[in-house]
Amino acid sequence: MKNGTLIFLLFLFLGCSQDKTKGENTSNPEVDTIQELLNIAKTSKELSLEDRKAYLRDAEAKVLAMTEDTTKLEQLSEVSLIYMKLRDSLGFRKSNAELLRLSKKVKANKILGYSYWDLATFMESKGVMDSAFFHYKNALENFEELPKDSASQSLKARMLYNMSRIQDSYKDYLGGEINATAAIKLFDELDDNYRLYNAYNMLGVLANGLGNSEKSIESYNKAKEYLMKSNKSDKNKLLWRIQNNIANVYLNSGDYAKAKQAYQELLADKKLKEESSDIYEKALGSLAYSILKVDGDTEQAEKLLREAFDINSQTGDLYDKARLHYFYAEVLATKGDTVQAIAQANESYTIARETYNNDRSLDALKLLTKFDMANASAYAEEYYQLNEIISEEERTKRDKFARIRLETDEIIEENQILTKEKQVWVYSAILLIIFGVGFMLMVSLYVNNNQLKFKQKQQESNQEIYNLLLSQQGKFEEGKQLEQKRISEELHDGILGEMLGIRLILSGLNEREDPASIQQRAALIEKLRELEEEIRTISHELNHAAYKKFHNFIVSLENMIVEIEKSSGITCSFTYDPEVHWDDLLGDIKINAYRIIQESLKNCVKHAKSQHVTISFHAMDDKLKLIITDDGVGFDVNKKKKGIGLRNIVSRVKKIKGTLDIDSKRGQGTSIKILIPAKYTDVKTPEEHKLINA
Repeated sequence: MKNGTLIFLLFLFLGCSQDKTKGENTSNPEVDTIQELLNIAKTSKELSLEDRKAYLRDAEAKVLAMTEDTTKLEQLSEVSLIYMKLRDSLGFRKSNAELLRLSKKVKANKILGYSYWDLATFMESKGVMDSAFFHYKNALENFEELPKDSASQSLKARMLYNMSRIQDSYKDYLGGEINATAAIKLFDELDDNYRLYNAYNMLGVLANGLGNSEKSIESYNKAKEYLMKSNKSDKNKLLWRIQNNIANVYLNSGDYAKAKQAYQELLADKKLKEESSDIYEKALGSLAYSILKVDGDTEQAEKLLREAFDINSQTGDLYDKARLHYFYAEVLATKGDTVQAIAQANESYTIARETYNNDRSLDALKLLTKFDMANASAYAEEYYQLNEIISEEERTKRDKFARIRLETDEIIEENQILTKEKQVWVYSAILLIIFGVGFMLMVSLYVNNNQLKFKQKQQESNQEIYNLLLSQQGKFEEGKQLEQKRISEELHDGILGEMLGIRLILSGLNEREDPASIQQRAALIEKLRELEEEIRTISHELNHAAYKKFHNFIVSLENMIVEIEKSSGITCSFTYDPEVHWDDLLGDIKINAYRIIQESLKNCVKHAKSQHVTISFHAMDDKLKLIITDDGVGFDVNKKKKGIGLRNIVSRVKKIKGTLDIDSKRGQGTSIKILIPAKYTDVKTPEEHKLINA
C-alpha cells in the first residue's frame, strides 16, 4: 500500500512537470528531479517522517553530485532548510556546513547570508543564544555585501531586528536598542509597516528593560500606529499584546493606578477571552495585583487571581504560573495569612527555577525573606548567590556580544582600508622590505654586541634578589627575636608578679575557719601555682628562641620548609651536603633552587595531598643533585597540559642550565630529580674538587 502511494505521488509530480508550456525549454531535468524529491520530503505529510527523510537524503546526494555553480548552492540551501523543518539536527548541521564551505569558496554572499540565517534560527531554537547572535551577525555582513536595493536593505534590517531580540534575552538592552533603531531606519525607508511595528515593539521592550518607561510607552504607541497602517488582516491579537505591554510598563515602574486603568481597558474587550486566552490570563493576574496595590481590595484581587489560575491550568503556561503564585502570595500576606503566603511564594520560586525564570526567582526569594522571618537569613543568602550568578552570566553574555560587534566592525574597517589603499600598500611593502633587511642587519649586530652585557646584568640582578631575600629574612627574624624577648619579659615580670600577689591574698583569706572556703581557696592556690609553672616554661622557651643562629642559604631553605610544614600539616625531611659551600653558589642558582623547592612543596600541599615529603640536596662530581619525593596522589607525566606550577619549575631549571626528570604515577607519589651545574662566585669549591684540580 505504501509503495503504491509513493508511485502515485511520483507520477503525479512527473505529470505536473510535463504540463509546462513549450516556452520553458531551458528546464534542467536534473534540477526537476531534485525538486520533485524535495517536494515529497517537504509536503507529503501522509508519509512517515523516516520516509520523508529518505527522499530528502536522495535529493541531497543528487545535489552534491552536481557541478559546483549557483544552482547547486541554491538546491543545497533548500535541502538544508527542509532538514531543519523536519527537525533532523544532524542532517541540517551537516548540509549547512557543506553549504557554508561551498558558498565561501565562490563568495556567494546572498546564499551565505541565508545559510547563516538558517544556522542562527537553528541555534535560537536550541536555546544557544550567543551562537545565534553570532550567526545573525555573519548573515548581516554578507547581506551588506549585496548590491543596495530594497531586497538587500530588508534582509539587513531583519537581521538587525533578530540581533536585538537575542540581546534582549540576555539583557544587553543598550546594544539591542542600537540594533533595533538601525532596523527601524531601514524599514522606514522601505515603508514596511508591519516590520516597523515589530521593531518599535522590540524597542519598547528594550526601553522598559533600561528602566526608561516614558520611551517604552512612546515606542509601543508608535508600534500600534504602524500596525494599524499595515496590511495584516487580523490585528486584534497584536493590538491586545501592545496594550498589555503598555500596562506592564506602568506595573513595573510602580505606577499602579495607570496600570490598573490600562488593564481594565484591555479586559473591557469582550473578544479577548475567546480569541486570546493567554493575554486575558496575564492581564487578569496583573489587574489583581494592581487592585491590591491601589485599593488594598484583597477580596477582589483574590477573585481575579482564582479565575486567572483556572485559565492557566488550561493553557499550561508554567512561566506565567510562577507570576500568579507571586501575586497571590502578596494578597495572602496583606490578608494576614502568612503561612499560606509563604507557601505561595515557595511555589512561585519552585516553578520559576524549573522554567529558568531568573527574575521571578529573585522576586520570590525577596518575598520569602520578608515573610518567613525564621528562615530569612537563608533566603537572603540564596538570593545573594543567585543574583551574583545571574549578574555574572549576563555580564559575560553582554561582553561576548560586545566583542562580536567590536571584532566584526574592526574587520569591516580593515577591509575598507585595504581596498582603498591597495596600491599604496604594494609600493610601501617594497620599501619596507628594503629597509627591513637593513634594519635586521643592524639589529642583529646590536643584539650580538649586547647579549653578553645582558647576561651579566641578569646574573647581577639574580644575586641582588637573593641578597635582598636574605636581608628581608634577617630583618624578619630580628623583629621576631625582639618580640619574643619582649613577650618573655612581659610574662615573667608582669603577669607572674600579679599572679603571685593574687596567691598571697588568697593565702591570707584561707585563714578563715569555713571548711568549704579553705578547700576552695587551697584548690585555687594550687591552680595558680600550676599556671605560674606553665607560664615560666613558655617564657624560657621564647627567650631561648630569641637567640637562634644566623641565616644563610641552607638556613633560609630550612626556615621556608618549616613554615610550609606548620601551615600545611605535612611532614618534611631535609638533608644536604655539609661539605658544599652553599653560600658561595651563584645567586642565580640559589634563588632558582629556593623557588623550585618552594613551588614543589606548594604542589605537594595543593595538588598531591601528600603526608610526607623528602628533600635531598647533595653534590655529585661537578654538579648539584636536588631530589624532592612525596607520597601524594601522583599524576600522568605524559599529559600534554601541565599546571602553571610545573611549568615554572621547568622554566627555572632551564634558566640555571639544569636537567629535570619527573617520575610519577597515579596513586604512587611523585619524584622530581634535578641536576644543576655547580657554579660559585669565586674559586671556593668543595675540598675534594680542589684536590682533583691540584
